[in-house]
Formats: sequence, structure tokens, C-alpha cells
Amino acid sequence: MDLAELWAILGPAVAGAVFATGWWFWVDAVVCSSVKVSFVHYLPGIFASLAALMFNSVRREDIDYSPYEEGEWRLKLWLFLAYVISFVSLAASVGLLIQDALVKTGPSSWTGTAGVLQCVFVLISGLIFWTSHSD
Repeated sequence: MDLAELWAILGPAVAGAVFATGWWFWVDAVVCSSVKVSFVHYLPGIFASLAALMFNSVRREDIDYSPYEEGEWRLKLWLFLAYVISFVSLAASVGLLIQDALVKTGPSSWTGTAGVLQCVFVLISGLIFWTSHSD
């Protein structure tokens, strides 16, 4: 059994564990928060999960890397939008972390930190799954 076969077998399990870890950070922060966490704080994790689902709906074999042919522009546009959504969700979670650290009446800075960790782990899990799944 070579490394590619092993990665195809274990990769989805690793991706699932990383995804669950990211959401576990967020659930822990919401449950342990002393104030009510607004719905705005939930959005970066939801959009990061949506972005991971978006770029995992594209097979790697379908992407044409030729610079001289037009290729599948819809596929490339879909991947571009997925990565834009993922990085915007990461930037939004960092912005909410800064807001939580500066404002004393809102959620604690742990809530913001957990939001950043959630986005990072969800996006890493999406990339792990994308590299490991095969047809």
C-alpha cells in the first residue's frame, strides 16, 4: 500500500476530525460565554463551512491547468468564489476577535479566538478532504 492509497483511506477521517474540532471550539465558546453571543458571531463559521462544501464539490480531475486553453471557466469561477468566501469568513472572524477584545460589554475574547480557530480548522479540513478524496 503506497502513500496515496493510505491518504485516500485516512484523509476523509482526518478531515472529519479536524472539522469537528473546529466546531467544538465554537460550541465550547458559546456555551461558556457569560453573555448572549449574537448571530453575527456565528456567520464566519457558517460561511467557512459553506466554502469548504463549495470547493469540495469540484473534482480535481475536472480542472484544466492549461494556460492557453479556455478550459472550464465556470469551474474556475466556482472555485474562485469558494476561496473568496473562505478568506472573507476568516477575515470576518479576525475582525470579530478584535471587536471582542476591545469592547467590554460583548462576549469575551475567547469567543473571538474560538471563532478564528473554527474558521481555520474548518477550512483546513476542507482542504484535507479535497486533497484526499478520489473518484
